[in-house]
Amino acid sequence: MRTPSEFTVPKDRRASDSLVSVLGLSRTFDVSPPFLNRLIERLPKRTLKAVTDVSFNVERGTVFALVGESGSGKTTIGRMVVGLMEPSAGNVLIDGERSGPDSRRGGVQMVFQDPYASLNPRWRVRDIIAEPVVAQGGKATGIAEQLLEKVGLSADDAKLFPHQFSGGQRQRIGIARALASNPKLIVCDEPTSALDVSVQAQVLNLMSDLKDEFGLTYIFISHDLTVVRHMADRIGVLYLGRLVEEAPVEELFTDAKHPYTRMLLEAAPRMDAFGREASIPIGEIPDPISPPPGCAFHPRCPLATEVCRRSVPAMQPVNKGRVACHHAL
Repeated sequence: MRTPSEFTVPKDRRASDSLVSVLGLSRTFDVSPPFLNRLIERLPKRTLKAVTDVSFNVERGTVFALVGESGSGKTTIGRMVVGLMEPSAGNVLIDGERSGPDSRRGGVQMVFQDPYASLNPRWRVRDIIAEPVVAQGGKATGIAEQLLEKVGLSADDAKLFPHQFSGGQRQRIGIARALASNPKLIVCDEPTSALDVSVQAQVLNLMSDLKDEFGLTYIFISHDLTVVRHMADRIGVLYLGRLVEEAPVEELFTDAKHPYTRMLLEAAPRMDAFGREASIPIGEIPDPISPPPGCAFHPRCPLATEVCRRSVPAMQPVNKGRVACHHAL
């Protein structure tokens, strides 16, 4: 276990190669009523497909963002990557190895969305930050104090409790906890969505600085395209549990291929678009328990034809990215 003075970037982590491979990842939830209710009312079992056949790679030292509306499967994918949830099908490979939740706990950490709910209110900050190290049998003396200073807080804050901090400060504590085990990968589940706008930029800039200093790789989950453009190197767009487009950030923002991606970009606020008339997104995400046949986006798509209603489009390479649409090419 590394001591506080050894928080440096290993040489093999500076190489630009694939760190994370998500292969055919799927997750299905059983949302059926209790067995006795189903027996009496003669109801069938009901399943919800939260994620369906999602595949992507994350290069070492980069930020891969997952975006999409609420219910698109972003958080479910993040939880499967860190091992908090087992996939129904598919694999997650970290450094080429399929690892269970226990074995990859040190190399993969997570920053949660709600800084008020993700910290134990009964623990002092020192114990919260040191928990990943202690859980792996290491010695955590001094780690909390050093990491608190790394994230812009005081070493004296280690003796305080979470309720004595603001929301932005609590999220900094969550980031310090994620760094304690010197991870390769951090999954950030909308880390700024619960914070005031004035604090969001500070936290995002901190995360960017720590990424460079520690040689980190991020999977960044967000619904805010402005934040994603600032943070990400590549973006994956999810719709109803499926990956519909993936591309480098500038290519996606300037030449999006999928109609759903274009709809998201059109609806996003922009500083340079004062007075513009943005098109209102049409419809809502369908019920994931009974999704429409074919392309799930076809009920909302202005380009939809009969083939869209019959057939699920496969991912096809386009420029430096991929897209799943019958009419995108």
